[in-house]
Amino acid sequence: MSNLFNLFKERFPQDLTQTFIETKDGEQYSYQELINLTSTIESTIANAGISKGDRVIFQVKKSPEAIFLYLACLKLGAISVPLNNAYTASELSYFLDDIEPGLVVCDPASPIIKENLLHKRENTNLLTLDKHGTGSLFKSSDNINHSVQATDVVGDDVACILYTSGTTGKPKGAMITHENLSSNALTVHQSWGFNNDDILLHALPIFHVHGLFVALNCVLLSGTPMIFLPEFNVDDIIKFLPRVTVLMGVPTFYSRLLSHSEFNDTSLKNIRLFISGSAPLLKEVSDDFYAKTGHRILERYGMTETVMIASNPLNEERIPGTVGQALPNIAVRIATDDDMALEVGETGNIQVSGPNVFKGYWRNPEKSQEEFTKDGYFKTGDVGFLDNKGYLTIVGRSKDLIISGGYNVYPKEIESIMNALDGIHESAVIGVPHPDFGEGVVAVVVNKNNNKIDETDLKSLLKQELATYKVPKRIFEISELPLNVMGKVQKNSLRERYHNVFDA
Repeated sequence: MSNLFNLFKERFPQDLTQTFIETKDGEQYSYQELINLTSTIESTIANAGISKGDRVIFQVKKSPEAIFLYLACLKLGAISVPLNNAYTASELSYFLDDIEPGLVVCDPASPIIKENLLHKRENTNLLTLDKHGTGSLFKSSDNINHSVQATDVVGDDVACILYTSGTTGKPKGAMITHENLSSNALTVHQSWGFNNDDILLHALPIFHVHGLFVALNCVLLSGTPMIFLPEFNVDDIIKFLPRVTVLMGVPTFYSRLLSHSEFNDTSLKNIRLFISGSAPLLKEVSDDFYAKTGHRILERYGMTETVMIASNPLNEERIPGTVGQALPNIAVRIATDDDMALEVGETGNIQVSGPNVFKGYWRNPEKSQEEFTKDGYFKTGDVGFLDNKGYLTIVGRSKDLIISGGYNVYPKEIESIMNALDGIHESAVIGVPHPDFGEGVVAVVVNKNNNKIDETDLKSLLKQELATYKVPKRIFEISELPLNVMGKVQKNSLRERYHNVFDA
């Protein structure tokens, strides 16, 4: 498998003046400008000493130029390492120590500059790129080669390192290869029916699989435009939605669209597909969205280490609450803790195998080996079950499994029931230390329309639906659940907050 950039290049439109990116402010970048600006950046970072296999950290605001930086790294055969703009100086120091980059590209306001984190790193160069797309990354060069020829790589060469969230320790760098990205891009592009008439509305971060790989790859493989928003803002989504055919989002996008007064038939006139991922989509939101729009949101399943794994189908039944079937050439199985395969309908550990599965964790061979079975399946850390049609339902993370009094409690089962109750907007269920049961089940809820939640009444309702050991022993009400930038509930934060509620 050749360089991923070459795969994109083959799909560029014949007319290179066609728009690739249109920004919120109406600025347009053509495919010819993609080629030119990518070459300019490639020349600059090559002059900074970067070549095939070198690591390039970038912590920059979302901009078209940030996309060109990523593409320049691909073309050069360098390894891009995109980092969240929210990281602190302490977190960034860890990444710098772990990656030992040859080059850092960051916003002038980054702690990397403000805290002078590179002062002892003689072998690391520094360039800047601000939110306006300007900075020393565009230093003039007299020998820019605007050729579209990319550096030769093999499929197993690492294209990108993305860090996992580190909820069970220090973040780990997942090494994602050109083959991982190429194979998955082609599979997803075909499975979701992307074509040269599509226009994508892009409002996702670009330091994450969803925005940087899934969304961008589908656009580049179609040779089509995307409207590129700096962040999610529901008013902006409403404004641009009539002009696009596809929206990729996280569940928050769809719940906020439903509550917007201007979300109507005009908004939907050109849309063919709504896609949701990165966090569970509530069945209630899916059903309400379908009732209002006639569009059933396509929910899919992926993760940092695997890119996309499964998807509800484009042209067949999409089942709310499931993430669909394994994508072509990808195998999904449910297994015991001893890696023994389970039958249809049995709940267990989700394991996956295929060309999409990452190479391993950066400089962590022990952890890499630990996360794979003897027959080569990756242990996702998610828990779920398959039905007789192969549709996958995820019931939670294995680390979120609650063992209370010796019984296994899966939070999603309780959350699904609570979220369907009148007066509850959303909920999160966690386990915290309990002197008698080992772990006690705790629910945290956000009410709907300022309805007051009565803990005793809510427990009584849940006892009608759940075995006693699954009913939360305490229920707390808060104004909003803590979410990360991709819309996932930060259960670690909730466990810390309610850690001592059962102390004697």
